[in-house]
Amino acid sequence: MNTLPSSPLRRCDGVSRRDFLHLGVLASFGWSVRDLLGLQAAAGVIPATRSAATSCILIWLDGGPSHLDMFDLKPDAPSEVRSQFKAIPTDVAGLHICEHLPRTAAVMKEVALIRSLTHELGNHDTGARFLLTGHRPTPALEHPSLGSLVAHARGFGAAMPPYVAIPGDGVGGNSGAAKSGYLPRAFSAFNVGSDPSRVNGLQSPEGVSFARSDLRRDMLKKMDSFTRGVEQGSGGSRGDRDAFYEQAYRLLASPEAKAAFDLSREKPEVRQRYGSARIGAGCLLARRLVEAGSRFVTVVDTGWDTHQQIFKELPDSRFAGSGKLPSLDRAYAALITDLRERGLLDSTLVVLMGEFGRTPKLNAFGGRDHWPRAGSVCLAGGGVKGGQVIGATDSYGEVPVDRPIGPPDLAFSLLKLLGVDPSRELLTPSGRPMKIMSEGSFIAELI
Repeated sequence: MNTLPSSPLRRCDGVSRRDFLHLGVLASFGWSVRDLLGLQAAAGVIPATRSAATSCILIWLDGGPSHLDMFDLKPDAPSEVRSQFKAIPTDVAGLHICEHLPRTAAVMKEVALIRSLTHELGNHDTGARFLLTGHRPTPALEHPSLGSLVAHARGFGAAMPPYVAIPGDGVGGNSGAAKSGYLPRAFSAFNVGSDPSRVNGLQSPEGVSFARSDLRRDMLKKMDSFTRGVEQGSGGSRGDRDAFYEQAYRLLASPEAKAAFDLSREKPEVRQRYGSARIGAGCLLARRLVEAGSRFVTVVDTGWDTHQQIFKELPDSRFAGSGKLPSLDRAYAALITDLRERGLLDSTLVVLMGEFGRTPKLNAFGGRDHWPRAGSVCLAGGGVKGGQVIGATDSYGEVPVDRPIGPPDLAFSLLKLLGVDPSRELLTPSGRPMKIMSEGSFIAELI
């Protein structure tokens, strides 16, 4: 039985925004740029395969978004099942979604809507790990997240971090969480901190002036004094250390890289288009980062664990900006439109999902509980064929009745779309060869 959360911003497992850390999605808030980059030297990369998508923005709805109240409404179901929200038409003939997603309805021609996501893990952490890695969690081996795999494939040749996480608030530890699984820790996400408008870790080391003509030599000398511990911890050689220095120099000394993290450079009308909610700022920052060269950006939005009063928590029932759906609607539609207008949508895969759906039957508290057997996922851009629905659930939204798709299939497909060969073997720290994906197959309808 699920324990009810005391706050809409706290999951029912007691994990709040401040102590939230998902596998590979978020790097520990304690990591600085030098910590992250100091481990990159010991890390190899795998070659990428050809694909339309060169980058990915994953919007993660933490807590489990209700498919029955968003993308898979059942207006003919009994009152204890059906949503109180109306279904509205979209720009795709015959496709209807929630009335509180009107902007999203206007961009569904760009979206492939999967209505038949299904698995069996109804716990937040295990469900999230399954979705974010494509592997069922096991104590025997921590698998890397999709973002870590993409970072591993793309490497660290540019100033921009290849994998960036934009959490909803400050993050901390979780005993069951991991960063990059069996890959080197360098492939964890660079975490921008709690506020997308004030990014952590982009300041130069104390005592280093980037205005001096002998910048690089001075920086290498002074950084050496405070990075030996990182280097020794990663087992790096002198050549590894030099590679780390070069990468750190590129990031910390690049005006272009710093500018990419600065939302104040956006026009007011663009910022207004995304909305004032934190998810809006996160999505706008994600667009800036992929435009500047980052390869995988995760935007985390908390508060979707709706065990109570779901029809008050999701819309703006209390005051403007109080509901989850209007803020998501504005940010998601703005992101897709912005990417399209800038010519970036074809090369940027946008994924919207959470760890599971919600129960078809409303509980005694007017909410819905965890339901991994059915859920929805939206994919747009990156070569994906939009304007279609893949799969279907039964009349109550309980289970798929057409084209069931599991987390391994989704992970396999996302990696393939991003140019990472899911069948490629990597080595674990013990030297054991491990296929990136041991299960799953490509969702052919996507292309």
